[in-house]
Amino acid sequence: MAGLASDGSNPDVSLLYDINGLAKAAPPWLDRVMEFVGEYGIVLAMVLLVLWCWWSVRRRGTPDDSVSAVAGLVWAPLAAGIALLVNIPIRGFVERPRPFVDHQGLDVLVDGKTDFSFVSDHATLAMALGVGVFVAHRRFGLAAIGLALAEGFARVYMGVHYPTDVIGGLALGTAVALLLAPLALALLTPLVAAVARSDRGGRLVRSRRADGVGGPEAVGIPESRIGGPAAGTEQNGLAA
Repeated sequence: MAGLASDGSNPDVSLLYDINGLAKAAPPWLDRVMEFVGEYGIVLAMVLLVLWCWWSVRRRGTPDDSVSAVAGLVWAPLAAGIALLVNIPIRGFVERPRPFVDHQGLDVLVDGKTDFSFVSDHATLAMALGVGVFVAHRRFGLAAIGLALAEGFARVYMGVHYPTDVIGGLALGTAVALLLAPLALALLTPLVAAVARSDRGGRLVRSRRADGVGGPEAVGIPESRIGGPAAGTEQNGLAA
């Protein structure tokens, strides 16, 4: 199944050349920036966004909101890891070569890519994190999903993935993060609530400043954020 996109008349290939053509026309310094951003920068930015979201939710809102949001933030990297594991057999089954193997004239910004192309690990990781953050907090989640889309664009710009590699990665990350979220939150929320009630670990969930909202003794075990009351407008205002 390696021939998913081998014909130059294929829209997948045409879009690849169109987006990668931007790298040909760009100054060298911009290509170096895109290389760093596509390989490491956006993933690092998403990690910082997760930490920023955690810092925000533990200082604002009700105790139940903090527990639900922190449980969602714990799920985000777990979802990313699971999605990457799911992608291993997919890549081995499809066995799609990198686009620069079958197509000439691409401006490849990163050397040494010898593994298969479909599905993009970077796109999968970024979108699973983004959707996981969205489950925890809507506003931070939208920003994270925007970063995931930028990651997908960067992978095609760099000449290391077809557009459909990226689309598949975005879909895979979304599916894992959303479909497994109810089960994951059902398991994680009681654990996070127990941590919130503890003397040493409580500050990981609720800051001293936020204790005035309800106090650590008010921390309960809220319902799952998927379809639960915490998914409403109150949570949307945490970062206002």
